[in-house]
Amino acid sequence: MNTVYKLIVIAALTLNAVSCDKVDDLLTFTFNNQTTFTIENQYGSDVPFTVPTPDVTTNSSQKFENNNTASDLVKEINLNQMTLTIQSPDDFTFSFLKSLHIYISTEQVEETEIAFKDDIPEEATSIDMETYNDKDLSPYVKGDTYDLRFEAVTREAFAQDVTIKAEMEYKVRADPL
Repeated sequence: MNTVYKLIVIAALTLNAVSCDKVDDLLTFTFNNQTTFTIENQYGSDVPFTVPTPDVTTNSSQKFENNNTASDLVKEINLNQMTLTIQSPDDFTFSFLKSLHIYISTEQVEETEIAFKDDIPEEATSIDMETYNDKDLSPYVKGDTYDLRFEAVTREAFAQDVTIKAEMEYKVRADPL
């Protein structure tokens, strides 16, 4: 009798774990945002500076609706991936940039660092940033817009403005409608 009871408990726990995983899978989705910014050629080397960027529009309400949820049902949003790609000049690489740290903020929520890259490869035209994918960014991304601040340190002076596209992939966990 004791063995039968143990088997029933093990089966129930296994079924419960599998069911929870399936529900989590159904309530998890990703969406992308992007912005483009320009680093002007006015900066010298080894001096940290902030790169101005436009507000990032989220369209999050529509993205939540498309995935059968709503802003108030979102449990957590994490930055899965961030890729920076040089848009112009065409033949430019990241050789001018030593390090880059990226921060997110809104008018209502104070700034926090979300990604960084130190010792940026000189030959790269595209780089994957190291992300803090364990930070819950839902207070920032659930709104209509958020601000990104790029803090850069250059390796060398450069003669042209550099336009860079930042592509972000967010992972969302939410309850269904």
